[in-house]
Parts: sequence; C-alpha cells; structure tokens
Amino acid sequence: MNRRNGRDAAWEVHEATELLKFLFEVMPERSKKTVKTMLGRGHVFINNESTSQFNAPLAQGDIVEIRTSAPNKKAKIKGIEILHEDTDVIVVNKEAGLLSIASEKDNENTAFRLLSDYVKRAHPQNRIYVVHRLDRETSGVMMYAKNKKAQQVLQHNWKQLVSERTYIALVEGRMTEDGTITTWLTEDKTLTMHSSKTPNNGKKAVTYYKVLNTNRTQTLLKVNLETGRKNQIRIHMKELGHPIVGDKKYGAVTNPFRRIGLHANVLAFTHPTTNKAMRFEAELPKVFKMSFK
Repeated sequence: MNRRNGRDAAWEVHEATELLKFLFEVMPERSKKTVKTMLGRGHVFINNESTSQFNAPLAQGDIVEIRTSAPNKKAKIKGIEILHEDTDVIVVNKEAGLLSIASEKDNENTAFRLLSDYVKRAHPQNRIYVVHRLDRETSGVMMYAKNKKAQQVLQHNWKQLVSERTYIALVEGRMTEDGTITTWLTEDKTLTMHSSKTPNNGKKAVTYYKVLNTNRTQTLLKVNLETGRKNQIRIHMKELGHPIVGDKKYGAVTNPFRRIGLHANVLAFTHPTTNKAMRFEAELPKVFKMSFK
C-alpha cells in the first residue's frame, strides 16, 4: 500500500526489516539526508507512534507513515515551542522577550532567525517568511510561512482567513465590566503609539475585552481584535485607565513578573493551501495564574 493524503504518505510493511532501510526503499526520489532529517524531526510514525530510531524493527503488517504536519517535539529552540509544521506554514509559541523579526538594535536573536536556522537544517535552501508579528514583550502563538506563495495568500487575505485572534491581558486595577474600545492610533518619531477618540490621520483600532477574573489590584482579560494595529491592546488598556502589568511604556506602575502581562492565546485560520480550518492555543504562562490563586 502507498496511501497519500496531501503531502503525507503511508505504507504497509510486507516483510520484516529495519525502519531506515525501509524508508530508503519506499522513497527513492528523496535523498538519504532528507529521509534522515524527516526521521530525526519526528515526522515518521510506526502504527501511529512517532519514532526517530533509525533501526526500529518493522514486522509484516506494520504501517509506516510520514506526517509532515506533526510538530517536531524533539527540536530544541531557545524561546520557541513548535506547535505545528507542514510544508507551507510553521506555528509556534514564542516566549516573552524574543523579537519576531530583526530591528535596528537586534539583528540576531529573533524568532525569525532561529526558525530560519531550524528549517535550513533539513535543506540549506529552505526559508521562512514573515506573515505577522508579536511585540518583543508579548508571548504566545504566531505563524510564519515556509514559502513565498503561502506568505502572499495569508497576507493578502488575512482578514478572511484568520477567524480568531485571542489574547489574554493581565492589567492593573479592578475591572468588572466587559466592553469595546474604538480609537484612532498614530505613531510619533520615538515609535510610541498615541490614541485619539476622534478620527484624525491615524488608523482605526477596535478592541473587545471580557473580564475573566479580578482581585483588588489586577484584572485578567480576554481580548479580541477587530483590527491589528501596532501596540493596539497595550495603548487601549492605557486608554481605559488599566495599563497592562509591567508595561511601563504605556503607563504601568507595577512589574511583578519582569515582563508585560500580554499573551497571544489563540490563533485560528484557514490553511493557505489545503483550506483546512486550523486552531492553535498557547497555554497561559503560569505567572498570569499566580495572581488569582
């Protein structure tokens, strides 16, 4: 059997052998280096169990599969957890403190650079492409494309393809009511964003927020964006009089965790090639939960 589903494949074993030898035989069109890389990345499954053991024994009737969408759980990338990877996109959970892409001050330690190095381990010509960004101080789920076509489809159809972007914000002060805030944002020469309640030369920004938990000094909010402007949530929380914990730039006076209290919790989108609905969730950092025990 040679069953194909998109770019994945599966074969039934007809006689006892070892895994790597079997893979070389059933995938003669791929280089041995590529096959070994797939095995090392955890994309090879025997009877629904992922393995990277090249000499794993195979028996008659076993099913060997290639699942390119399987995240590489064995990959160790400082500051990044791979949630999903296929030939078109790679979805990750980024730690706070790591830039999405290079700035004038930091051209090395970025999620873009680390993931570029990662995909080039499989082939030197592999690349990744920026689709959207998270602030350095914000943790959570984000996506890069692995080819130019996927990047263009996602960027040109972002509002149609992305069905959910949910953030969790830990803000200063006690909030008890859900709401919506709409303002117009502009950026000054210091790259600081400013908000106006009346239309001006800025860009319209709409943020929805819902109270999840609160105590005397802090509130945990679920935040969804209608628009995705730079620093939108951060400046809108300041506008509401409840700046994000740790966000000194936008008015916070407390910083108990040495990071800002903003986390990209959910990203849901339609896959740019397969049109499959996909949803990924990055678990809330433990420090966010500590305030409400």
